[in-house]
Amino acid sequence: MQTQLRPMSLGEILDRTAQLYRTHFPLFVGISALNAGILLVLNLGNIGLQQLLLHLHMSKQLPWVTLGFLVVIFPLIVIFGVLAVAANNRAVAWVNLDQPATIRGAYQSILPRLGRYIWLTLIVMFFVYVPFMLVFLAYFIFILAYIYPRHLFVPGHAGNDPQAMIVLGLATLVFCLIAVGAFVYAIFMALRYSLAIPASVVEDLPARKAIRRSIELSNGSRGRIFMLGLLITAIQLGLVLVTQAFFFIALIKHHGVLPVWAQIAQQVVGFLTNSFIGPMYATGLTLFYYDQRIRKEGYDIEWMMQAAGMTPRPVAPQLETVAPQEPWPELPPELLAPAPQPPAPEAGAADVTETPAETPPENAHG
Repeated sequence: MQTQLRPMSLGEILDRTAQLYRTHFPLFVGISALNAGILLVLNLGNIGLQQLLLHLHMSKQLPWVTLGFLVVIFPLIVIFGVLAVAANNRAVAWVNLDQPATIRGAYQSILPRLGRYIWLTLIVMFFVYVPFMLVFLAYFIFILAYIYPRHLFVPGHAGNDPQAMIVLGLATLVFCLIAVGAFVYAIFMALRYSLAIPASVVEDLPARKAIRRSIELSNGSRGRIFMLGLLITAIQLGLVLVTQAFFFIALIKHHGVLPVWAQIAQQVVGFLTNSFIGPMYATGLTLFYYDQRIRKEGYDIEWMMQAAGMTPRPVAPQLETVAPQEPWPELPPELLAPAPQPPAPEAGAADVTETPAETPPENAHG
């Protein structure tokens, strides 16, 4: 396709996302399949561990072992997730400018700076999710320290302490209000930092500069980015509901416990679903990154000048040379001959000044 960079509306960005995704489907799905494959292996390992504990009659330790397993594999989930997102941004940046892109090339360009992208993701996660998590942690501590000793959740004990029930109701109301505020704050911060990874990948920026770059570029278009995320989230949820409906029915049919074969099949279907829908949001964000640069910095003009070879590129320093001079025109031989020299005076001779001889006066009579 021919690259035509110009400011786009939200509908045009969605159309461009679908166009790139359709024309480069093997590329994007292949990049996302690595992360989805790692999740598949980890989930299958978790299922195998659960079955082993049940076989050894250690069902009481099952929740704690599962929790420990999740804590151990969480770093792997973050690493491979960041790797897939950054590689997808790199591939979208290439194909959007009509440049060749491969799965191997995308990952090779990302791996040397993987630590930078992980650090950037951790910073963004901290500012986005930590306030929300602190609210839930405070409510959990309240339940554990105040409600649990009074046995309010035990059937038949709720009416024994009406004062504690009032405190629980007020605390729950306050928690809900604060949780809504934290949720709004998380969405706002996620929109501010939404273009950080594309900026870091395309412009080779460190984490802090990429965050400042994202705040600058996203300003003025965070509402459109929010609509993009909302639409893609709806597509993802709809696809998950369609592909997981059979397993929900099987879960109800088997009284909340899926057979092992159904759990394995569920993970395989999840692998296919994650591979398919994983690149969508990252593709849209990369297109938004270019759109904001076009609107604010005239990147379309800069790109056209580079494509036309009008932008000077740095060259290697060379030794200074002097341009050759044109030869002088040849002179006639008589001008090149040496001038005649007067004869040298004889030795001992006095200097005599020659005077012209006087001519006799003319005869007056002729």
